[in-house]
Amino acid sequence: MRPAPGEVVHFSEDPTITRFEPHVAATALQPEAYVWAVGPDRAPDYWFPRQCPRAMAWVTPATTSSDRGWLGSDRVHAIEYGWLEEMRTVRLYAYRFAAVSFRSFGEHAHAMVATEPVSPLGPPERVGDLLGLHASAGIELRVLPNLWRFVDAAAPSSLGFSGIRLRNAQPRPSELQR
Repeated sequence: MRPAPGEVVHFSEDPTITRFEPHVAATALQPEAYVWAVGPDRAPDYWFPRQCPRAMAWVTPATTSSDRGWLGSDRVHAIEYGWLEEMRTVRLYAYRFAAVSFRSFGEHAHAMVATEPVSPLGPPERVGDLLGLHASAGIELRVLPNLWRFVDAAAPSSLGFSGIRLRNAQPRPSELQR
């Protein structure tokens, strides 16, 4: 499930949205109101239940052979065991928008934003089997007891890295001992 050329997508568990209004997310670091979407390269970052903490790492042109070897695959997504059942059962939907209504956001253009209200190009599409989607895209999905070892190894490496909803992850093992 990726946007077609000239489109961006927004993933949601709510299939009833007919118009998206810009808003300031509760976790936003910036004060501007946006409607958020992603292009084809970052769509797999959202093939998860909305609140699911996940860490993603991928090979880039700057990735060292050592980091490539550690990762063991071109792209890896990691979740915790506690989210596996939700990954299997969540009803996730994709809303398609005309890309012309959006602009790149961020230094690495990880997302697209609109500052005006936007309406989807049509009804939302059910995304379906998230595990199968990862498999068909060639993305290794790792299910771990805790995300933090993966995050702490991947984030400072030469790999591309993204962590989403990490505040929902299990505590770091060192925090459990306090």
